[in-house]
Amino acid sequence: MTMKIPSVICLFLAAGLAYGQPAPKPGAGERVLETFDVGKNAYVRALTVEQPSTLWVGTSVGVHEIDLATSTPRNTFTREQGLANEYVFAVGIDREGYKWFGTNAGGASRYRDGTWKTYFPMHGLADYWVYAFANDKSGNLWIGTWAGVSRFDLKTHKFTNYVKELINEWVYGISVDRASRIWFGTEGGVSMFDGKNWKSWTHKDGIGAPNASRLPPSANTGLGTRSRHDLNVQTAGSETFNPNYVFSVHVAADDTVWAGTWGGGVARYDGKRWTNLTMKDGLAGNLVYSVVQDAKGVYWFGTDKGVSRYDGRAWRTFNRGNGMLDDNVYALAVAPNGDIWAGTKHGVARIGSR
Repeated sequence: MTMKIPSVICLFLAAGLAYGQPAPKPGAGERVLETFDVGKNAYVRALTVEQPSTLWVGTSVGVHEIDLATSTPRNTFTREQGLANEYVFAVGIDREGYKWFGTNAGGASRYRDGTWKTYFPMHGLADYWVYAFANDKSGNLWIGTWAGVSRFDLKTHKFTNYVKELINEWVYGISVDRASRIWFGTEGGVSMFDGKNWKSWTHKDGIGAPNASRLPPSANTGLGTRSRHDLNVQTAGSETFNPNYVFSVHVAADDTVWAGTWGGGVARYDGKRWTNLTMKDGLAGNLVYSVVQDAKGVYWFGTDKGVSRYDGRAWRTFNRGNGMLDDNVYALAVAPNGDIWAGTKHGVARIGSR
């Protein structure tokens, strides 16, 4: 059955049909199986899998609910359906099954079973700009914003906000380890909260590799005004370096912490020290927007030059040369069947071995 979707935010047309072309195999193993277009000037900023078979796709023009079993849409959400703002940077799912959409200047919209509610600072949310979600083991939902982090208690529906405790108030990534410690990726480094105490790390502590290419520093930083946050990682068309700026943070199965930096590659913390992987090691690009780990323990990194697959020994890259719609990969998600979904400008790619 084909579902009609407004053309301005069209993602999927029907089962097995997609914009884009099947890609040549980049060697043994996985390849780009298919691509799906969301629009020439649209961006996919968030991908979240809801068990057992749903993919939520947050874009700059709305949200799509996709059936992973058939690669077809169930729903599309814009302001007309109840979303506060079409530009969605994060999708979270809390313990009660509510879907949360973090928007660009529109707060956090919550949805379940056809019912919507949007939270603004007037309700206790730290800010209107929302960029990350994560659940802790107590059932709280952590929300990363441009003015600190909010902890939402699902029982009381009360917000608790943290700003000064963080190394920087501009929060882009959140992850939780097995000891229930909460890790935050910010524009000024990484912060960790163990329930009582806070600790932070910056480039001086080892996050991000040295600037070997002598790239110019970026002026696009939260230390100025919000208008300077134009999502541009270049200056006059050239690459820039801003390693304290952490786009993503991910706690791996072995509790190592991975942080994607701006120009410094991906940083790994083993509980004692930070080490870094860069293009010299095999990483596709030194600007790392997203990090995930699949069920086999393989790491996947979304960079400014494609997707990198790293099994601890060997690297492989997926980019426009072998099927991706664009080289800037802003979001990654692991499907239950092991497929990797990658969000870029223009749309989404599905990477798998079938």
